[in-house]
Amino acid sequence: MRVTERGDGRLRRRAVVAAGALALTGVLSALVPAQQARAAAAPATAVPAAAGAALPAPTGPYAVGTVTRHLVDTSRADPWKPEQGRREVMVSLFYPADRKDRGAASPFAPHMDPASAAHFGSARGAGSFNYGVRPDAADWASTRTHARVDVPVARTARTLPVVLYSSGLGDPRTWNTTLVEELASRGYMVVTVDHTYDSSEVLLPGGRLAESELPALAGAPAPEVDAALRKAMRARVDDTRFVLDTLGSERWRRGLPHGLGDAMDLRRVGMAGQSAGGFTAAQALHDDRRLKAGVNMDGQMDFPLPDGTGSRLSTVAREGVDRPFLLLGSDGPGADDNTASWTSFLEHSRGEQRRATLAGARHGTFTDAPSLLPALVRQGVMTPDALRQNIGTLRPERAVAATRAYVVAFFDRHLKAGA
Repeated sequence: MRVTERGDGRLRRRAVVAAGALALTGVLSALVPAQQARAAAAPATAVPAAAGAALPAPTGPYAVGTVTRHLVDTSRADPWKPEQGRREVMVSLFYPADRKDRGAASPFAPHMDPASAAHFGSARGAGSFNYGVRPDAADWASTRTHARVDVPVARTARTLPVVLYSSGLGDPRTWNTTLVEELASRGYMVVTVDHTYDSSEVLLPGGRLAESELPALAGAPAPEVDAALRKAMRARVDDTRFVLDTLGSERWRRGLPHGLGDAMDLRRVGMAGQSAGGFTAAQALHDDRRLKAGVNMDGQMDFPLPDGTGSRLSTVAREGVDRPFLLLGSDGPGADDNTASWTSFLEHSRGEQRRATLAGARHGTFTDAPSLLPALVRQGVMTPDALRQNIGTLRPERAVAATRAYVVAFFDRHLKAGA
């Protein structure tokens, strides 16, 4: 595996086509009507194939605990469905736990709950429209994690740096659990955020499944799609700032598993994301000084113009940031789409900025795709070509190791060093 530092880190975007060529930060290929039609026409297998028995085990010294919380932002209406009332967001917290038997009676958290897994794998879910898996052919609910539910925080974990995580456009918050568990096993509290009506699906209290609004934009006029992409990014940054507000509430922290609220160190908070989540991490760092460092994995930071003639740089791409930031990119076909925004970002940023390209990587390399999709190829529900388009030629285990190593090392340097 070759890694190029400060190289030509570039983004493979997924095309968004609606009355012309549009794209944004690995945007949903669900917005390509032809691909959606092919997915809908594909036959389903009688017995869904398992989507991998378990995610790769985290390698840090701690076991991992997790807890899920429902948050309501009473200060704003939902930007996608204002008639539904206040903005609702689901988050999961992953944190270090003791390896001994204190949590042996607690169950392991599912990678996806059954309702979310069923939708994720359907023709309208991200499994098919973002990753090319035949609809209803994979049992996404069968995947196991390594995080136990509601166990106490590790007794030796007295101060935990905090990392927020945002997935790519249309992907659920679970779609990088491989990286999230690694960070937790190495002494971080990680908060994964579901951006409701952007994420493929979000299970809300009472069994309500909020489905993404993005697939419905297939075939919409170009200005409508452009407006939706901008709305998505604004909502993502607002969600991030709301989560930061919530973490700062002493009363809210008291409702967490024993010791966790007291252990989180809100003076040392970073953010990472893949694709649109990486754009979100950069923009949130630009807009909110509570974030001290950030990581963008293969996310361009500009808005393609509706007429397909170019793009308009975001404020973070035009102005940069003054805190540490890592740009981690792929080198597959179309990966040069991030060149303009990343170049401008680096030119205008101050402080330590790093840029790296993983040779052989594709856009999906920086997600759970390398951990879960190869098994589906072996089971015949995904083609080898579709796998290569998602994760490239880098061996899956090397892709996982490289992503983990870069992100952990960066946050260790900027959130742990000198603490």
